[in-house]
Amino acid sequence: MKAVCWHGAHDVRVETVADPKILNPRDAILKVTATTICGSDLHIYDGYIPTMQAGDIMGHEFMGEIVEVGPEVRKLKRGDRVVVSSIIGCGQCYFCSQQMWSLCDNSNPNGWMQEPLFGFSTSGIFGYSHLFGGYAGSFAEYIRIPFADYGAIRVPNGIPDEKILPISDAFPTGYMGAELCNIQPGDIVAVWGAGPVGQFAMLSAQLLGAERVIAIDRVPERLALAQRFAKAEPINYEEVDAGEALKEMTGGRGPDACIDAVGLEAHGMGAEGLYDKAKQAVRLETDRPHVLRQMMVACRKGGTLSVMGVYSGFVDKLPMGAAFNKGLTFRMGQMFGQKYIPMLVDLVEQGKIDPSQVFTHQLPLEQTKQGFEMFKHKQDNCIKVLLRP
Repeated sequence: MKAVCWHGAHDVRVETVADPKILNPRDAILKVTATTICGSDLHIYDGYIPTMQAGDIMGHEFMGEIVEVGPEVRKLKRGDRVVVSSIIGCGQCYFCSQQMWSLCDNSNPNGWMQEPLFGFSTSGIFGYSHLFGGYAGSFAEYIRIPFADYGAIRVPNGIPDEKILPISDAFPTGYMGAELCNIQPGDIVAVWGAGPVGQFAMLSAQLLGAERVIAIDRVPERLALAQRFAKAEPINYEEVDAGEALKEMTGGRGPDACIDAVGLEAHGMGAEGLYDKAKQAVRLETDRPHVLRQMMVACRKGGTLSVMGVYSGFVDKLPMGAAFNKGLTFRMGQMFGQKYIPMLVDLVEQGKIDPSQVFTHQLPLEQTKQGFEMFKHKQDNCIKVLLRP
């Protein structure tokens, strides 16, 4: 089969690789009908996620048709159309039973790699380095789905792929980011990053009862989409100081909750931005925490910070004094996909939400490299790229 393989920073190649096989009786094999480049894939593309190996198949946001099932798969059969959570959960450990699927005890065979960094092992993730299990990803014609009964959710045949695909990862990530804010009536929620996850975080904040949502980005077309898609009020941080603008827009109090939908490659301004880029380039810090710093200062006293942008390791110069003295609550993590996916599929099936609005481009799998460059550099008004194997 054809698949997109990683060979180093900015070096991805479409190659012929072996077809996946059933390795465990709870596995299924999926024919991928649609997949997409996620913002966290850019961190791999740019070389910031450790333990990637040459030849690894990328991709973790996808859907398709079941073509083979193992003998212990009970809920799925050949021909089922499914959307698959990017998070791999066993469905039986303590954390899966508590709906905290990304903390699964049993789905990451390389948990020993994580323990020195994280203290404990987390779940496996498709196509996201050997640190997260070394699983082959979805930028391929076919993919093996471990614990298929728990990760692959059947979806109606009458809904186009582009309306279902974001429910694999970006939509539940944004929804969880908003849910972690514990939104109350009248709350104002500020979201840093108006990419796909940010768009879904803003929309979800509205669904959960926020009175106002504020979008912070520098790309005009992303801010315009946030206004249309999530009724958000825009701040272009290249035109105004985001912190000062938030104070003015909230009567001097600050937003009740702040969501980081950017992660480790945040773009800082001025000397701070240069400082982070230099330290990251020589690996004196792994992540650029510009958004974290801004949120810690901008959030109102007693507010909540929700972090859904991916961080891989270590950051520098966080204003912990501000966070401590203001009594801020931090909530964060890889999303609990299986918890949210059925509910989000229902919302789409009922016609209440159209997630396809985030897609601006469709490309064949052979043009994945062009898709990465377009997405990374925001070329041609690109917000999200759908790939067709």
